[in-house]
Amino acid sequence: MSRLVVVSNRTPTPGPAAGGLAVALRTPMTERDGFWFGWSGTLSPEPATEARFGDVDGIRVGTLDLTREDHQAYYNGFANSILWPAFHQRLDLARFEPSWYEGYRRVNAAFAAALRPHLRPDDLVWVHDYHLIPLARSLRELGVANRIGFYLHIPFPTPEAWYAVPHQAELVHDFAAYDLVAFQAERDLRAFRSATAREPFPALEGNEVERADFSRTDLAVIPIGSDPAAFARMATSAGATKMINRTRAMLRHQSLVLGVDRLDYSKGLTQRVQAYEQLLSASPQLRRNVHLMQVAPPSRDGIREYREISDALDAAVGRVMGRFSEPDWQPLTYVKRAYSQASLAGLYRLARVGLVTPLRDGMNLVAHEFVAAQDPVDPGVLVLSHFAGAAEIFPDAIRVNAFDVEETAQAIRLALEMPLAERQERHARLFAACERFSVANWAETFLDRLAPAQPAPARRRA
Repeated sequence: MSRLVVVSNRTPTPGPAAGGLAVALRTPMTERDGFWFGWSGTLSPEPATEARFGDVDGIRVGTLDLTREDHQAYYNGFANSILWPAFHQRLDLARFEPSWYEGYRRVNAAFAAALRPHLRPDDLVWVHDYHLIPLARSLRELGVANRIGFYLHIPFPTPEAWYAVPHQAELVHDFAAYDLVAFQAERDLRAFRSATAREPFPALEGNEVERADFSRTDLAVIPIGSDPAAFARMATSAGATKMINRTRAMLRHQSLVLGVDRLDYSKGLTQRVQAYEQLLSASPQLRRNVHLMQVAPPSRDGIREYREISDALDAAVGRVMGRFSEPDWQPLTYVKRAYSQASLAGLYRLARVGLVTPLRDGMNLVAHEFVAAQDPVDPGVLVLSHFAGAAEIFPDAIRVNAFDVEETAQAIRLALEMPLAERQERHARLFAACERFSVANWAETFLDRLAPAQPAPARRRA
Protein backbone atom coordinates (compact mmCIF):
# COMPACT_ATOMS: atom_id res chain seq x y z
CA MET A 1 0.00 0.00 0.00
CA SER A 2 1.36 3.42 -0.98
CA ARG A 3 2.16 5.89 1.76
CA LEU A 4 -0.25 8.78 2.20
CA VAL A 5 1.17 12.31 2.40
CA VAL A 6 -1.42 14.86 3.52
CA VAL A 7 -0.75 18.55 2.93
CA SER A 8 -2.86 21.30 4.48
CA ASN A 9 -2.37 24.83 5.73
CA ARG A 10 -2.15 23.68 9.35
CA THR A 11 -1.09 20.33 10.79
CA PRO A 12 -2.53 18.43 13.77
CA THR A 13 -1.60 19.70 17.22
CA PRO A 14 -1.08 17.64 20.38
CA GLY A 15 -4.08 16.78 22.51
CA PRO A 16 -7.64 15.65 21.86
CA ALA A 17 -8.83 16.65 18.40
CA ALA A 18 -12.14 18.49 18.30
CA GLY A 19 -13.07 17.28 14.84
CA GLY A 20 -11.94 18.43 11.42
CA LEU A 21 -9.26 16.88 9.25
CA ALA A 22 -7.22 15.58 12.18
CA VAL A 23 -10.05 13.23 13.11
CA ALA A 24 -11.10 12.54 9.52
CA LEU A 25 -7.68 11.39 8.32
CA ARG A 26 -6.31 9.62 11.40
CA THR A 27 -7.31 6.15 10.19
CA PRO A 28 -5.94 6.38 6.62
CA MET A 29 -2.79 8.10 7.92
CA THR A 30 -2.21 5.27 10.39
CA GLU A 31 -2.95 2.53 7.86
CA ARG A 32 -0.69 3.99 5.17
CA ASP A 33 2.26 5.03 7.35
CA GLY A 34 2.75 8.41 5.73
CA PHE A 35 3.08 11.90 7.13
CA TRP A 36 1.26 15.22 7.36
CA PHE A 37 2.83 18.43 6.08
CA GLY A 38 1.93 22.10 6.55
CA TRP A 39 2.64 25.39 8.26
CA SER A 40 4.04 25.10 11.78
CA GLY A 41 2.02 27.97 13.20
CA THR A 42 5.31 29.76 13.90
CA LEU A 43 6.37 33.08 12.35
CA SER A 44 10.13 33.37 11.86
CA PRO A 45 12.33 36.36 10.95
CA GLU A 46 13.78 34.56 7.92
CA PRO A 47 12.09 32.18 5.43
CA ALA A 48 12.55 28.52 6.36
CA THR A 49 13.75 26.14 3.65
CA GLU A 50 13.73 22.78 5.45
CA ALA A 51 10.87 21.01 7.17
CA ARG A 52 11.03 19.93 10.80
CA PHE A 53 9.55 16.54 11.62
CA GLY A 54 8.06 15.22 14.81
CA ASP A 55 5.34 12.96 16.20
CA VAL A 56 1.90 14.29 17.13
CA ASP A 57 -0.28 11.69 18.84
CA GLY A 58 1.07 8.90 16.68
CA ILE A 59 1.08 10.81 13.37
CA ARG A 60 4.36 11.87 11.76
CA VAL A 61 4.14 15.59 11.07
CA GLY A 62 6.41 17.83 9.00
CA THR A 63 6.16 21.60 9.39
CA LEU A 64 7.60 24.73 7.83
CA ASP A 65 7.88 28.15 9.48
CA LEU A 66 6.69 31.24 7.60
CA THR A 67 7.75 34.84 7.85
CA ARG A 68 5.20 37.34 9.09
CA GLU A 69 5.16 38.99 5.65
CA ASP A 70 4.56 35.71 3.82
CA HIS A 71 1.83 34.63 6.23
CA GLN A 72 0.05 37.96 5.87
CA ALA A 73 0.14 37.81 2.06
CA TYR A 74 -0.62 34.08 1.71
CA TYR A 75 -3.12 33.47 4.52
CA ASN A 76 -4.77 36.71 5.66
CA GLY A 77 -4.32 38.23 2.21
CA PHE A 78 -4.89 36.17 -0.91
CA ALA A 79 -6.45 33.09 0.72
CA ASN A 80 -8.84 34.75 3.17
CA SER A 81 -9.37 38.27 1.83
CA ILE A 82 -9.74 37.27 -1.85
CA LEU A 83 -10.40 33.57 -2.36
CA TRP A 84 -12.64 33.02 0.70
CA PRO A 85 -15.05 35.90 -0.01
CA ALA A 86 -15.08 35.19 -3.77
CA PHE A 87 -15.77 31.48 -3.26
CA HIS A 88 -18.58 32.39 -0.86
CA GLN A 89 -20.09 34.88 -3.34
CA ARG A 90 -19.10 37.93 -1.28
CA LEU A 91 -17.08 39.92 -3.78
CA ASP A 92 -18.16 43.07 -1.94
CA LEU A 93 -15.92 41.95 0.93
CA ALA A 94 -12.90 41.01 -1.20
CA ARG A 95 -9.83 43.24 -1.08
CA PHE A 96 -7.15 43.19 -3.76
CA GLU A 97 -3.45 43.76 -3.11
CA PRO A 98 -0.97 42.73 -5.87
CA SER A 99 1.64 41.61 -3.35
CA TRP A 100 -0.76 39.07 -1.85
CA TYR A 101 -0.76 36.89 -4.95
CA GLU A 102 3.03 36.96 -5.10
CA GLY A 103 3.15 35.85 -1.47
CA TYR A 104 0.52 33.15 -2.08
CA ARG A 105 2.59 31.58 -4.85
CA ARG A 106 5.82 32.08 -2.92
CA VAL A 107 4.51 30.11 0.07
CA ASN A 108 3.16 27.33 -2.15
CA ALA A 109 6.55 27.11 -3.88
CA ALA A 110 8.28 27.00 -0.48
CA PHE A 111 5.96 24.19 0.66
CA ALA A 112 6.76 22.24 -2.52
CA ALA A 113 10.52 22.71 -2.16
CA ALA A 114 10.49 21.61 1.48
CA LEU A 115 8.20 18.66 0.77
CA ARG A 116 9.92 17.23 -2.30
CA PRO A 117 12.99 15.67 -0.57
CA HIS A 118 10.70 13.63 1.68
CA LEU A 119 8.54 12.09 -1.06
CA ARG A 120 8.93 8.55 -2.33
CA PRO A 121 8.03 7.73 -5.94
CA ASP A 122 4.87 5.78 -5.06
CA ASP A 123 3.50 8.16 -2.38
CA LEU A 124 -0.04 9.41 -2.78
CA VAL A 125 -0.17 13.15 -2.08
CA TRP A 126 -3.48 14.58 -0.85
CA VAL A 127 -3.66 18.40 -0.81
CA HIS A 128 -6.43 20.16 1.08
CA ASP A 129 -8.24 23.39 0.38
CA TYR A 130 -7.99 26.79 -1.17
CA HIS A 131 -4.77 27.85 0.54
CA LEU A 132 -2.79 25.38 -1.58
CA ILE A 133 -4.30 25.42 -5.07
CA PRO A 134 -0.87 25.98 -6.78
CA LEU A 135 0.94 23.26 -4.84
CA ALA A 136 0.69 20.47 -7.44
CA ARG A 137 2.05 22.67 -10.21
CA SER A 138 4.89 23.79 -7.95
CA LEU A 139 5.70 20.13 -7.27
CA ARG A 140 5.50 19.24 -10.99
CA GLU A 141 7.97 22.02 -11.76
CA LEU A 142 10.37 20.31 -9.32
CA GLY A 143 10.00 17.01 -11.18
CA VAL A 144 7.47 15.31 -8.90
CA ALA A 145 5.41 12.78 -10.91
CA ASN A 146 3.44 11.26 -8.02
CA ARG A 147 -0.32 10.94 -8.03
CA ILE A 148 -1.56 14.19 -6.42
CA GLY A 149 -5.15 14.83 -5.42
CA PHE A 150 -6.86 18.02 -4.30
CA TYR A 151 -9.97 18.40 -2.15
CA LEU A 152 -11.84 21.70 -1.97
CA HIS A 153 -13.62 21.94 1.38
CA ILE A 154 -15.37 25.22 0.58
CA PRO A 155 -17.85 25.87 -2.25
CA PHE A 156 -16.61 26.69 -5.73
CA PRO A 157 -17.90 30.07 -6.95
CA THR A 158 -20.13 30.82 -9.88
CA PRO A 159 -18.22 31.59 -13.09
CA GLU A 160 -18.86 35.32 -12.68
CA ALA A 161 -17.37 35.35 -9.17
CA TRP A 162 -14.50 33.13 -10.28
CA TYR A 163 -13.64 35.53 -13.10
CA ALA A 164 -13.33 38.33 -10.54
CA VAL A 165 -10.45 36.52 -8.79
CA PRO A 166 -7.09 38.00 -9.81
CA HIS A 167 -4.93 35.62 -11.85
CA GLN A 168 -7.77 33.11 -12.17
CA ALA A 169 -6.39 31.86 -15.51
CA GLU A 170 -3.17 30.78 -13.77
CA LEU A 171 -5.17 29.15 -10.98
CA VAL A 172 -7.08 27.11 -13.58
CA HIS A 173 -3.73 25.73 -14.79
CA ASP A 174 -2.89 24.96 -11.16
CA PHE A 175 -6.02 22.82 -10.86
CA ALA A 176 -5.08 20.99 -14.07
CA ALA A 177 -1.80 19.84 -12.50
CA TYR A 178 -3.72 17.50 -10.15
CA ASP A 179 -4.68 13.94 -10.99
CA LEU A 180 -7.92 14.27 -9.02
CA VAL A 181 -9.89 17.35 -7.97
CA ALA A 182 -12.90 16.65 -5.75
CA PHE A 183 -15.70 18.83 -4.42
CA GLN A 184 -18.31 18.74 -1.67
CA ALA A 185 -21.42 19.04 -3.82
CA GLU A 186 -22.73 18.67 -7.35
CA ARG A 187 -23.33 22.42 -7.56
CA ASP A 188 -19.58 22.97 -7.04
CA LEU A 189 -18.57 20.58 -9.81
CA ARG A 190 -21.07 22.21 -12.18
CA ALA A 191 -19.68 25.64 -11.34
CA PHE A 192 -16.10 24.44 -11.83
CA ARG A 193 -16.85 22.87 -15.20
CA SER A 194 -18.67 25.99 -16.34
CA ALA A 195 -15.91 28.34 -15.19
CA THR A 196 -13.04 26.34 -16.65
CA ALA A 197 -14.86 25.72 -19.95
CA ARG A 198 -14.92 29.42 -20.74
CA GLU A 199 -12.21 31.09 -22.73
CA PRO A 200 -9.80 32.75 -20.31
CA PHE A 201 -9.57 36.52 -20.34
CA PRO A 202 -6.78 37.77 -22.59
CA ALA A 203 -3.83 39.45 -20.94
CA LEU A 204 -3.89 43.25 -20.81
CA GLU A 205 -1.22 43.40 -23.52
CA GLY A 206 -3.49 41.37 -25.80
CA ASN A 207 -1.54 38.12 -25.56
CA GLU A 208 -3.64 34.97 -25.76
CA VAL A 209 -3.90 32.86 -22.62
CA GLU A 210 -3.44 29.15 -23.19
CA ARG A 211 -6.38 26.94 -22.23
CA ALA A 212 -5.72 24.52 -19.39
CA ASP A 213 -5.73 20.83 -20.29
CA PHE A 214 -7.96 18.80 -17.97
CA SER A 215 -7.83 15.62 -20.05
CA ARG A 216 -5.77 13.85 -17.37
CA THR A 217 -7.51 15.34 -14.36
CA ASP A 218 -10.35 13.36 -12.79
CA LEU A 219 -13.15 15.57 -11.42
CA ALA A 220 -15.45 14.17 -8.74
CA VAL A 221 -18.04 14.97 -6.08
CA ILE A 222 -17.13 13.26 -2.80
CA PRO A 223 -19.09 14.75 0.13
CA ILE A 224 -17.29 14.75 3.46
CA GLY A 225 -19.10 13.55 6.59
CA SER A 226 -18.64 12.73 10.25
CA ASP A 227 -18.42 9.54 12.29
CA PRO A 228 -22.11 9.25 13.23
CA ALA A 229 -21.74 6.20 15.47
CA ALA A 230 -18.93 7.81 17.46
CA PHE A 231 -20.82 11.09 17.76
CA ALA A 232 -23.95 9.26 18.88
CA ARG A 233 -21.92 7.62 21.65
CA MET A 234 -20.39 10.97 22.60
CA ALA A 235 -23.88 12.46 22.97
CA THR A 236 -24.55 10.10 25.90
CA SER A 237 -21.11 10.45 27.49
CA ALA A 238 -20.48 11.93 30.93
CA GLY A 239 -19.33 15.23 29.46
CA ALA A 240 -22.41 15.52 27.27
CA THR A 241 -24.75 14.54 30.11
CA LYS A 242 -23.22 17.21 32.34
CA MET A 243 -23.92 19.87 29.69
CA ILE A 244 -27.46 18.54 29.17
CA ASN A 245 -28.23 18.77 32.89
CA ARG A 246 -26.78 22.28 33.24
CA THR A 247 -28.67 23.59 30.23
CA ARG A 248 -31.92 21.84 31.10
CA ALA A 249 -31.86 23.48 34.53
CA MET A 250 -31.57 26.88 32.84
CA LEU A 251 -34.26 26.16 30.25
CA ARG A 252 -36.80 24.52 32.58
CA HIS A 253 -39.75 23.83 30.23
CA GLN A 254 -38.48 25.82 27.24
CA SER A 255 -37.63 24.23 23.87
CA LEU A 256 -34.03 24.82 22.78
CA VAL A 257 -33.29 26.20 19.31
CA LEU A 258 -29.56 25.78 18.74
CA GLY A 259 -26.99 27.23 16.35
CA VAL A 260 -23.29 26.29 16.41
CA ASP A 261 -20.99 28.08 14.00
CA ARG A 262 -17.60 29.65 13.64
CA LEU A 263 -18.06 33.43 13.64
CA ASP A 264 -17.97 34.11 9.90
CA TYR A 265 -19.98 36.25 7.51
CA SER A 266 -20.78 33.17 5.39
CA LYS A 267 -22.79 31.54 8.20
CA GLY A 268 -25.86 33.80 8.03
CA LEU A 269 -25.77 34.55 11.75
CA THR A 270 -27.39 37.98 11.68
CA GLN A 271 -30.15 36.69 9.38
CA ARG A 272 -30.68 33.79 11.80
CA VAL A 273 -31.14 36.11 14.77
CA GLN A 274 -33.47 38.26 12.69
CA ALA A 275 -35.52 35.15 11.85
CA TYR A 276 -35.79 34.32 15.55
CA GLU A 277 -36.88 37.90 16.23
CA GLN A 278 -39.54 37.53 13.54
CA LEU A 279 -40.67 34.23 15.12
CA LEU A 280 -41.18 35.83 18.54
CA SER A 281 -42.91 38.82 16.99
CA ALA A 282 -45.34 36.76 14.90
CA SER A 283 -45.94 34.03 17.52
CA PRO A 284 -46.24 35.66 20.95
CA GLN A 285 -47.38 32.33 22.43
CA LEU A 286 -43.83 31.03 21.95
CA ARG A 287 -42.33 33.63 24.25
CA ARG A 288 -41.20 32.01 27.51
CA ASN A 289 -41.58 28.64 25.77
CA VAL A 290 -38.61 28.77 23.43
CA HIS A 291 -34.97 29.80 23.81
CA LEU A 292 -32.31 30.37 21.14
CA MET A 293 -28.71 29.49 21.98
CA GLN A 294 -26.09 30.59 19.48
CA VAL A 295 -22.52 29.34 19.94
CA ALA A 296 -20.14 31.33 17.72
CA PRO A 297 -16.45 31.36 18.68
CA PRO A 298 -14.49 34.13 16.93
CA SER A 299 -12.13 33.38 14.05
CA ARG A 300 -9.64 35.35 11.94
CA ASP A 301 -9.74 38.38 14.20
CA GLY A 302 -6.90 39.90 12.18
CA ILE A 303 -9.22 40.44 9.19
CA ARG A 304 -11.44 43.54 9.24
CA GLU A 305 -14.54 41.85 7.82
CA TYR A 306 -14.58 39.36 10.70
CA ARG A 307 -14.53 42.13 13.28
CA GLU A 308 -17.41 43.77 11.44
CA ILE A 309 -19.60 40.63 11.45
CA SER A 310 -18.89 40.26 15.15
CA ASP A 311 -20.15 43.80 15.76
CA ALA A 312 -23.22 43.21 13.58
CA LEU A 313 -24.12 40.03 15.44
CA ASP A 314 -23.66 41.77 18.80
CA ALA A 315 -26.11 44.44 17.64
CA ALA A 316 -28.69 41.90 16.40
CA VAL A 317 -28.53 39.94 19.65
CA GLY A 318 -28.82 43.14 21.71
CA ARG A 319 -31.89 44.22 19.74
CA VAL A 320 -33.72 40.92 20.44
CA MET A 321 -32.74 41.00 24.10
CA GLY A 322 -33.92 44.59 24.48
CA ARG A 323 -37.16 43.95 22.65
CA PHE A 324 -38.33 40.72 24.29
CA SER A 325 -36.51 40.20 27.61
CA GLU A 326 -38.47 40.18 30.85
CA PRO A 327 -37.17 40.34 34.42
CA ASP A 328 -37.62 36.58 34.69
CA TRP A 329 -37.04 35.49 31.06
CA GLN A 330 -34.42 36.00 28.39
CA PRO A 331 -35.14 34.99 24.79
CA LEU A 332 -31.63 33.89 23.87
CA THR A 333 -28.11 33.04 24.97
CA TYR A 334 -25.12 34.08 22.87
CA VAL A 335 -21.87 32.22 23.62
CA LYS A 336 -18.78 33.73 22.04
CA ARG A 337 -16.32 30.94 22.81
CA ALA A 338 -15.70 27.33 21.82
CA TYR A 339 -17.03 24.27 23.65
CA SER A 340 -15.57 20.78 23.70
CA GLN A 341 -17.03 18.21 21.32
CA ALA A 342 -18.64 16.37 24.24
CA SER A 343 -20.36 19.54 25.46
CA LEU A 344 -21.56 20.34 21.93
CA ALA A 345 -22.86 16.80 21.55
CA GLY A 346 -24.91 17.32 24.71
CA LEU A 347 -26.35 20.58 23.41
CA TYR A 348 -27.21 18.94 20.08
CA ARG A 349 -29.01 16.10 21.83
CA LEU A 350 -31.03 18.48 24.00
CA ALA A 351 -32.04 20.81 21.16
CA ARG A 352 -35.51 20.56 19.69
CA VAL A 353 -34.35 22.50 16.61
CA GLY A 354 -30.90 22.60 15.01
CA LEU A 355 -30.41 25.77 12.94
CA VAL A 356 -27.83 25.29 10.19
CA THR A 357 -28.52 28.25 7.92
CA PRO A 358 -25.36 29.46 6.19
CA LEU A 359 -25.61 31.83 3.26
CA ARG A 360 -23.06 29.62 1.50
CA ASP A 361 -21.09 26.65 2.79
CA GLY A 362 -19.02 23.75 1.51
CA MET A 363 -20.67 20.96 3.50
CA ASN A 364 -21.30 22.08 7.10
CA LEU A 365 -20.52 19.21 9.44
CA VAL A 366 -22.67 20.71 12.19
CA ALA A 367 -25.64 19.31 10.26
CA HIS A 368 -24.10 15.82 10.40
CA GLU A 369 -23.21 16.12 14.09
CA PHE A 370 -26.65 17.41 15.07
CA VAL A 371 -28.35 14.45 13.39
CA ALA A 372 -25.95 11.91 14.88
CA ALA A 373 -26.39 13.26 18.43
CA GLN A 374 -30.18 13.01 18.46
CA ASP A 375 -32.14 10.58 20.61
CA PRO A 376 -33.96 8.48 17.96
CA VAL A 377 -36.89 8.03 20.36
CA ASP A 378 -37.45 11.79 20.68
CA PRO A 379 -35.31 13.50 18.03
CA GLY A 380 -34.96 17.17 17.25
CA VAL A 381 -35.51 18.68 13.80
CA LEU A 382 -32.81 19.97 11.45
CA VAL A 383 -33.52 23.30 9.72
CA LEU A 384 -30.99 23.48 6.90
CA SER A 385 -30.06 26.13 4.35
CA HIS A 386 -30.37 25.27 0.66
CA PHE A 387 -26.93 26.89 0.31
CA ALA A 388 -25.04 24.35 2.41
CA GLY A 389 -23.55 21.37 0.61
CA ALA A 390 -25.33 19.21 3.18
CA ALA A 391 -28.67 20.15 1.58
CA GLU A 392 -27.87 17.82 -1.34
CA ILE A 393 -27.63 14.75 0.90
CA PHE A 394 -30.21 15.67 3.59
CA PRO A 395 -33.55 16.09 1.79
CA ASP A 396 -35.40 15.18 5.02
CA ALA A 397 -34.30 18.33 6.78
CA ILE A 398 -36.58 21.37 6.62
CA ARG A 399 -34.66 23.23 3.92
CA VAL A 400 -34.88 27.01 3.74
CA ASN A 401 -33.66 30.03 1.84
CA ALA A 402 -31.30 31.40 4.48
CA PHE A 403 -31.61 34.91 3.00
CA ASP A 404 -35.38 34.86 3.62
CA VAL A 405 -35.91 35.80 7.27
CA GLU A 406 -39.66 35.16 7.12
CA GLU A 407 -39.23 31.68 5.62
CA THR A 408 -36.64 30.74 8.23
CA ALA A 409 -38.93 31.94 11.03
CA GLN A 410 -41.76 29.79 9.63
CA ALA A 411 -39.40 26.79 9.42
CA ILE A 412 -38.46 27.15 13.09
CA ARG A 413 -42.14 27.22 14.03
CA LEU A 414 -42.86 24.12 11.91
CA ALA A 415 -39.95 22.32 13.53
CA LEU A 416 -41.17 23.18 17.02
CA GLU A 417 -44.69 21.96 16.18
CA MET A 418 -43.71 18.82 14.24
CA PRO A 419 -45.40 15.64 15.55
CA LEU A 420 -43.22 12.97 17.14
CA ALA A 421 -43.89 10.34 14.45
CA GLU A 422 -42.75 12.68 11.67
CA ARG A 423 -39.67 13.69 13.65
CA GLN A 424 -38.74 10.05 14.10
CA GLU A 425 -39.22 9.23 10.41
CA ARG A 426 -37.19 12.19 9.26
CA HIS A 427 -34.41 11.46 11.74
CA ALA A 428 -34.15 7.81 10.68
CA ARG A 429 -33.59 8.84 7.06
CA LEU A 430 -31.18 11.62 8.02
CA PHE A 431 -29.11 9.26 10.16
CA ALA A 432 -28.97 6.74 7.31
CA ALA A 433 -27.58 9.51 5.08
CA CYS A 434 -24.97 10.31 7.77
CA GLU A 435 -23.86 6.68 7.70
CA ARG A 436 -23.75 6.56 3.92
CA PHE A 437 -21.65 9.74 3.73
CA SER A 438 -19.46 9.06 6.76
CA VAL A 439 -15.97 10.47 7.00
CA ALA A 440 -14.51 6.97 6.66
CA ASN A 441 -16.36 6.46 3.37
CA TRP A 442 -15.23 9.90 2.22
CA ALA A 443 -11.53 9.18 2.76
CA GLU A 444 -11.75 5.67 1.29
CA THR A 445 -13.61 6.91 -1.80
CA PHE A 446 -11.13 9.71 -2.43
CA LEU A 447 -8.04 7.52 -2.03
CA ASP A 448 -9.49 4.71 -4.15
CA ARG A 449 -10.16 7.22 -6.91
CA LEU A 450 -6.72 8.80 -6.58
CA ALA A 451 -5.01 5.41 -6.85
CA PRO A 452 -7.13 3.40 -9.34
CA ALA A 453 -6.59 -0.32 -9.82
CA GLN A 454 -5.13 0.37 -13.28
CA PRO A 455 -2.86 3.40 -12.82
CA ALA A 456 -2.89 6.05 -15.50
CA PRO A 457 0.42 6.94 -17.20
CA ALA A 458 2.66 9.02 -14.97
CA ARG A 459 2.49 12.76 -15.25
CA ARG A 460 5.12 14.36 -17.40
CA ARG A 461 7.93 15.80 -15.34
CA ALA A 462 8.19 19.55 -15.76
